[in-house]
Amino acid sequence: MMEVCGSSNVTMREFGCEQSLLSRPDGSASFIQGDTSVLAGVYGPAEVKVSKEIYDRATLEVLIQPKVGLPSVRERSQEQCVRETCEASLLLSLHPRSSLTLILQVLHDDGSLLSCSLNAACMALMDAGLPMSCLFCGVTCAIDADGQIITDPTAAEEKESRALMTFAIDSKECRVLTSVTKGSFSVNELQQCIAVSQKASQKIFQFYRDSVSRRYSKNL
Repeated sequence: MMEVCGSSNVTMREFGCEQSLLSRPDGSASFIQGDTSVLAGVYGPAEVKVSKEIYDRATLEVLIQPKVGLPSVRERSQEQCVRETCEASLLLSLHPRSSLTLILQVLHDDGSLLSCSLNAACMALMDAGLPMSCLFCGVTCAIDADGQIITDPTAAEEKESRALMTFAIDSKECRVLTSVTKGSFSVNELQQCIAVSQKASQKIFQFYRDSVSRRYSKNL
């Protein structure tokens, strides 16, 4: 893991999460980051269409529904990022010739939507009890006009930034699984944002642990 520059302040908005909200999916979770909120549902493993069947692993489909209207190019791009992240962590070879469907419903978007979607997806996959090689989380970083790095930016901060980056980080080695970037930035700024995201991911993984332990302590 790279060292974080002293000028980079790793502060994030408050998190909130609730699992098993929905009765019909095999796993579900809502995840809140500040005023950004996403609801996730996982279906499967289930029977797959012959046209989509893969002989040695499960087929994963990700659908993102915006708050209003129909999905656009932005949602399709986010679906690809979430799907590639899930495929990197799920042990899909244990369920060949089957299908998994992950549906993400945007409830409110106040910035860092993709990272919130990644976090909701991970909590929903955990709730479904699907085998995974590691957990993952999403962290969004924005670089403002002064070159300062802002973690978990709001929609207003995103609008004023000159660069926006979202990283999916794994829980075992803090590796970057996937990344989505927009805007202009230097190689050094990219490395700094990765380092900041790796540091911020520890807070999110700790929140995962606290959230799950609270849930099962109540059940016991």
